[in-house]
Amino acid sequence: MNKSIDILCVGEALIDYIGHQTAPSLSETKDYHRYLGGSPTNVAMNMARLGVSTSLVASIGDDGFGNYVLDKLNTAGIDTSNIQSLNDIPTTVIFVSRTTDTPDFIPYRQADVMISKEQLPDSLLQESKIFHTTCFALSKEPARQTILEAAKRAHSCGVKLSIDINYSEKIWPERAEAIQCIKQYCSLNPLIKISEDDMERLFKKQLSHEEIFSFFHDLGVEVICLTLGSKGVKASHKKEGTITLPAIKIEKIMDATGAGDAFWSGFLFAYLKENSLEHCLKTALKLAALKLQNVGRLPENVDVLSELLSIE
Repeated sequence: MNKSIDILCVGEALIDYIGHQTAPSLSETKDYHRYLGGSPTNVAMNMARLGVSTSLVASIGDDGFGNYVLDKLNTAGIDTSNIQSLNDIPTTVIFVSRTTDTPDFIPYRQADVMISKEQLPDSLLQESKIFHTTCFALSKEPARQTILEAAKRAHSCGVKLSIDINYSEKIWPERAEAIQCIKQYCSLNPLIKISEDDMERLFKKQLSHEEIFSFFHDLGVEVICLTLGSKGVKASHKKEGTITLPAIKIEKIMDATGAGDAFWSGFLFAYLKENSLEHCLKTALKLAALKLQNVGRLPENVDVLSELLSIE
């Protein structure tokens, strides 16, 4: 069946203030530059750059920041018809350090958590090939139950689910609640992106790669992508085993913020083209490498699509 939406991203659309200076923490950051942010929003923007039909469901404030968000999304050609602007709640803002490692951040959560059922009608879900969300988006009510309920409806009508388990206790201090919610979502067999940092924060201890993969496979997940930073990626397919690929070497990392989103955008782009798991991973690593060499989002002056399609 032909569907009009390749990917439906659901979750936070917000303002990132990323440090102008490279510094390990916000306490050492003096100046900031404004960027469109939010993991599902980054994925939506990346996918639109790749020519993929993209829709975003999010909640923003009816304010200057919200107008900035909508302008950027509309300019990118993303369907914004299911984004709601709220009169009495401001747009969410996050301050992020600019670093070559995992960034330090402070979130000021506001409108992003107010996603409602009306924004996710059955007609929208039925027209989508992939339903993507994040741990950040699931971390607060009412968005959590709205997204979980919509994911179940999407799954029941044949939509492939996806999630970035970008867990942080800063955004979700109730760890047991987070694990329970993740288990619910994973019972629907989504494509999963996780990092070693995510897993250590979620389980409060270091787990072996085998333990991580077993945890998710036992929940019913078929494909798990574990990003390893400068060491690349390791993926596990429940039936086909594991694949490990090295990261692409980069002379100078400019900004790590959004690199995971770029990785996952590349993966989902290749997945939509029905490529093999290995090809999806290579595409993901290529897009992540492009992002790491630029501050903010992917650069306008790079022909991203031809770069990705040149992968062997």
